[in-house]
Amino acid sequence: MVTTVKIALLLGTLSFSLTALVQEAGAPGQAPEYTIDAQLRLPVHYRDWIYLTTGFDMSYNPTMQMGGHHMFDNVFVNPDAYQAFLKTGTWPDKTMLVLEVRGAQGKGSINQHGNYQGGDVMGLEVHVKDEARFPGKWAFFGFAQGKTAKMRPVSEDCYSCHADHAAVDTTFVQFYPTLLPVATSKGTLSAAYLKEMSVPAAK
Repeated sequence: MVTTVKIALLLGTLSFSLTALVQEAGAPGQAPEYTIDAQLRLPVHYRDWIYLTTGFDMSYNPTMQMGGHHMFDNVFVNPDAYQAFLKTGTWPDKTMLVLEVRGAQGKGSINQHGNYQGGDVMGLEVHVKDEARFPGKWAFFGFAQGKTAKMRPVSEDCYSCHADHAAVDTTFVQFYPTLLPVATSKGTLSAAYLKEMSVPAAK
């Protein structure tokens, strides 16, 4: 009788473990994956991740002109990283932030004023924290049409811009309205950002 109970318990535990394993295996990947030639694989299920914010016609270059085009920038982050940020105010290793660019549409259906997002994705960029792989802990990958992308050279302006102006750990948390209060309360805002915010904006 005791043996029968033990077997039943063992089978129940095994069934639970296998179910959890299947669920985990079927869940969208949250960790960065690379090809053998060090290209990042696009996290194709990024739209199932945590939505952080949308920017409209944002540019960090004061001389940049949009040329009559309008763009939306949507930002998503893998759920594990998001949960860790809520607890600590900073990003854990293996964080992936996806920037999705879509064109703005004006007239369409019943819309008469303002803009809404078009269906076509105009660009994708992934900002990855992988401390063992990248000397600066973070790297940028720009995706064109393919499912893999090479790391952007560290000489590109995106690295220095993020290092000089980012609110938290080289990321622009200052533009993420639900996370900036978290970083503020946790005391994780960067010295560069705090100094920048203390200087009145030039007119």
